[in-house]
Amino acid sequence: MNRILFFLSIAIFSIFLGSQITEGFLLVPYWKTLSRTEFYDYYSKFGTTIGKFYTILTIITVLIPLCTSIYCFFKKQYALKYSLISTFFAFLIIVIFYVYFKDTNQQFYKATFHADQLKSVLGSWEYWHWLRVLFEFLSLIFLILALNILDQKNNEKYTT
Repeated sequence: MNRILFFLSIAIFSIFLGSQITEGFLLVPYWKTLSRTEFYDYYSKFGTTIGKFYTILTIITVLIPLCTSIYCFFKKQYALKYSLISTFFAFLIIVIFYVYFKDTNQQFYKATFHADQLKSVLGSWEYWHWLRVLFEFLSLIFLILALNILDQKNNEKYTT
């Protein structure tokens, strides 16, 4: 693997992580300030766009450590253990989506929560979101470790 691919992989993953942090620090607090009606109006206008954006970015991001793991497996690389740990945390990102966010986001579209429930659900949504961010951060750290080892192996190949 080459440095450009390493850089792009880390850059894409970092963009995803940064967008998730932005969502946690900007969107979620904003949503919590909205009335029930304002929130559902906002979500009906922008929820689909936000969902498409994160779906595409999440899929691409999760594929990065997975592909790195597959590469390491076939190349019998020492980086395999780090790439597998990164892949594990990346899969947890998907698991949390299906365990919590998928159903909750659908209920936002249906405007099923009354005002008090919505505030509580947004609090839970925020908790689960930050847990995902933690897993994304851990996945990125282990991905960087794996790619660094691969880069070192690549450099050894060309210097000897």
